[in-house]
Amino acid sequence: MNRVWGMKGTWRYGAAALLIGGWAMPAAAADLGGDCCADLEERVAELEATTARKGNRKVSLTVSGWVNENVMWWDDGHESNAYVGTNPVEQSRVRFVGEAKIVNDWSAGYTLEIGVWGANASRWNQDSPDGSTGANSLVVRKSSWFIKSNTYGKVSVGQDSTATYHLLDDADTTLTRNFYDAEGAPDYIQNFFLRQKNGARVGNNLTWGNILRGFNNSTPGDDGRRNIVRYDTPTVAGFSIAAAWGEDDIWDMALIYKNTFGDFNFNARAGYGQSTDGASTPCHGSSTAPDNALNCEWWGVSALLQHVPTGLYVYGGYGDQNDGSNNPVIDAAILEKDSRTWFLQGGIEKKWLPLGKTNVFGEYRRDEAGSFVSINANTGAPSTVTQNANVDFWAVGAAQNIEAAETTFYLVYQHTDGDVVLGNGSSPDLSSFSQVIGGAKINF
Repeated sequence: MNRVWGMKGTWRYGAAALLIGGWAMPAAAADLGGDCCADLEERVAELEATTARKGNRKVSLTVSGWVNENVMWWDDGHESNAYVGTNPVEQSRVRFVGEAKIVNDWSAGYTLEIGVWGANASRWNQDSPDGSTGANSLVVRKSSWFIKSNTYGKVSVGQDSTATYHLLDDADTTLTRNFYDAEGAPDYIQNFFLRQKNGARVGNNLTWGNILRGFNNSTPGDDGRRNIVRYDTPTVAGFSIAAAWGEDDIWDMALIYKNTFGDFNFNARAGYGQSTDGASTPCHGSSTAPDNALNCEWWGVSALLQHVPTGLYVYGGYGDQNDGSNNPVIDAAILEKDSRTWFLQGGIEKKWLPLGKTNVFGEYRRDEAGSFVSINANTGAPSTVTQNANVDFWAVGAAQNIEAAETTFYLVYQHTDGDVVLGNGSSPDLSSFSQVIGGAKINF
């Protein structure tokens, strides 16, 4: 019995070996003796490692952003140096945007945008190459959800752009929007100390940003990102309207128009806003000691016209801010209530090189600033720090886009002159300020 069982077992094992061998031989022949799946599995593992993960499969996820770092050489007439850090015009950031369809043309989604500061270039001064605040830090730029319809428009809730956010900036559709928009001139200089021609600092270490008004990046007419409810209409015949309300209390509206006429592209914006929130819109003083009876109004217009065949363009804007208070004592200290800015930029942007578009431009900006009033945080008593000021900027620059790498290299020379009347009526003889800014913005 044992022998018979052994012969049957041997036959069974031999048949199995032949079958396995028969199946194995074609496979081995097909991969020519190699491992057919090794490269594929390695590639799948690589894609999985670099793919953004989602919490659910119903809401899309798009990750984007850019890195924008620059080198700045500066000269205040008595001291010069060079710093390296994050560009303040278009700060480095990462953005997460999600969206899911509800029904028909209705959808819901969210925006989460985190800004990244290396050295905060808008906070550089003669004493600090890392920026007086915000170096090596993250900031929540946007955090909001939205519901939108192609027919009825979009409603957003959370920290997001007000209707007049970048009102003067976003008419610019050229490469300069990446590094020298309407807010570019004061962004690069605002925290540097004023110096007299004899070398002495002015007042109690006053900065260029102190004598310029405009609560958002020293630019009258522009608002910022706030905690708001915002509504955007659909676009009809090139026109759309945005309106926002929030904080305590801010509201604004903007009219936006984009169109093409023959060989010309045209982009324009106009808006108006009002605020009684002295903390987020400190029109005449510091947000650390706000005027809670504030009445701040602003408006502005901007436009860009470009001749497409030649690449020639002109871009300009005007912004105004009226600074008042419902507190008679504080209002009396605001000797000059109106602040205004206007600028004109001309240039040419064309694809002369296979790499991408080249931009060459020049700009002049004039600021006529109202009073800077400091309010004592303990007593609420106001003091007039500056009565008014005039500041002139002029700049020339160039940019080269590299399409294959989603990168723009830029170089700018900026010169600033100004005069100021201090609260005591004196007018120090200010030294001019020169800067050369070079860097690159890489999108991802």
